[in-house]
Amino acid sequence: MTVSPEHVDSREALAAFVRSLQRSRAEDGSSWENADLPSFLEALAAWVDDADGWYGNAGRELPVSGDWTFFARALQAATIYE
Repeated sequence: MTVSPEHVDSREALAAFVRSLQRSRAEDGSSWENADLPSFLEALAAWVDDADGWYGNAGRELPVSGDWTFFARALQAATIYE
């Protein structure tokens, strides 16, 4: 079971969340709409582009104080980090 994004409130919680996604994919990848890396990354980019719509539909405001640079660095680092 994937940890809820609502419970991600620290760097450690984010790492645990990513690991829960990894376990979810390993255990039941067939339930993922975007199970391969190219599809996943395309969907990630599309969702980031449209995030204000998701937040609006959920009755929430898009966080303006998110550390976008941290997330971008993490994604880039994952291309080479062992």
